[in-house]
Amino acid sequence: MRWLLAALCVFFTAFSSASASPTLSGSRIDKVLVVKSERTLQLIQRGKVLKSYRVSLGKQPDGPKMREGDQRTPEGFYWIDWRKTSDKFNLSMHISYPNARDAAKARAKGVPPGGMIMIHGTPIDEEYPEWYFNTLDWTEGCIAMKNADMREVWNLVKDGTLIEIRP
Repeated sequence: MRWLLAALCVFFTAFSSASASPTLSGSRIDKVLVVKSERTLQLIQRGKVLKSYRVSLGKQPDGPKMREGDQRTPEGFYWIDWRKTSDKFNLSMHISYPNARDAAKARAKGVPPGGMIMIHGTPIDEEYPEWYFNTLDWTEGCIAMKNADMREVWNLVKDGTLIEIRP
């Protein structure tokens, strides 16, 4: 049943704003793929990688997020479901973590799953330049990008886009 709902969401997203969606070389972004082991975020259209970016992950990057506060970036299938500007991290896009599987695993262990996992930019800090943040895993479980890259992704990826996070 969940797969049917996911398929309907993808179908609706694909056809509801196809002409109004920003594009990269004339192609609509229909999936975001994060490969944690490569520290990359890829913009994908119909299975083809159109652009790839370097990202930073949670301070404990190995393995999936298991509970609130574990400083891990989740793994699985989610949606970009809303966005906001952030005083601390510039632009940010929310990832629909936890999904039903994540919530069930946390419930079985008797721990809270956590939440507020975002793709976001880097702080503007007088003491630490932006390149400093881009060279290490520093978030509490989010996916961080250089601010220029985040602005580009913000403009190209619409709410409702599928995001897959792989180990």
